[in-house]
Amino acid sequence: MLTLARPHSFPQEIRKSRFLAHCAPVTDEAEARAFLAAQSDPTATHNCWAWRIGQTYRFNDDGEPGGTAGKPILQAIDGQGLDHVVVLVIRWFGGILLGSGGLMRAYGGTAAMALHGAERIEHIAMARGTVRVAFVDLALLKARLASLGTLVIEETFIATGADLTLDVPEGLRDPARLLASDVTSGRSVLRFDGDLPV
Repeated sequence: MLTLARPHSFPQEIRKSRFLAHCAPVTDEAEARAFLAAQSDPTATHNCWAWRIGQTYRFNDDGEPGGTAGKPILQAIDGQGLDHVVVLVIRWFGGILLGSGGLMRAYGGTAAMALHGAERIEHIAMARGTVRVAFVDLALLKARLASLGTLVIEETFIATGADLTLDVPEGLRDPARLLASDVTSGRSVLRFDGDLPV
């Protein structure tokens, strides 16, 4: 599955209405909502949007006739085989009514052009995990985990070391667990959300 490498925008004018699409990669619903809040223009006539995160999706017509804006934006995301993506299409009304079909083409087409112009990367599903590490092992463990594509989401220092919150590529849970144990001579145990208590 593909996602976007970074945010991208695409403007166009259709029958005197200005349309501006902003698209971006997102990890979860909170990030999608934050993007929409930051990019929406309160002076615009409509701020219509859609996002897809795995099996979860949402869309909004923001006052346009039902089904003429948000759904075509979502179809643009799905039509290009993208995941973990949010798209906002802003419209400034230019005085000419587009009709339902025209609105669907305008919103879906502007979203599709923005997505088409954006750089894509492979989306890798991540598993959230936590591990407590002594100072003596910290630098080596972080370096070794990074070689697996692990991201340090949060690092909280404690008296003896640090508590790390990590995102590990989903398919590498077991190698990451083994690596954490090996590097620390069994002093640290990497646990993932959803693991059964030991």
